[in-house]
Amino acid sequence: MKIEIYTDGACSGNPGKGGWAAVMMHGKKKQYSISGGENNTTNNRMELTAPIMALKKIKQKSDIIIYTDSKYVKDGITEWIKKWKINNWKSSNKKPVKNKDLWTKLDSLCQKHKVNWRWVKAHAGNEMNNLADELAVQETK
Repeated sequence: MKIEIYTDGACSGNPGKGGWAAVMMHGKKKQYSISGGENNTTNNRMELTAPIMALKKIKQKSDIIIYTDSKYVKDGITEWIKKWKINNWKSSNKKPVKNKDLWTKLDSLCQKHKVNWRWVKAHAGNEMNNLADELAVQETK
């Protein structure tokens, strides 16, 4: 099965009340969204939570493209995580990796599927990215 997912996170204050959202498409026709929030969180945690919650919904092995406007998420899961694992979850400055709990969940979920990550520019007219942003922001209210 081929699935496209647009994800976003938002925070009112950082830390503050946060929201996350994912718009999921099976082919170009079937679309649904999921969203949620937390009271005391950070923007980065919400950006990570969105793809985690989306991937949890997919029960069978699938080809997935995840679109995110967060370079933190895209670069973290496609590049930085390899070094973090080798360095016992220490960053390049030898400090513990922030949000390790979420990175390990995301990594584990990605292993169950064939996931391609794509970065999209935020607020640049991409309809599905804008929808994910709107839903995430609503969760912060």
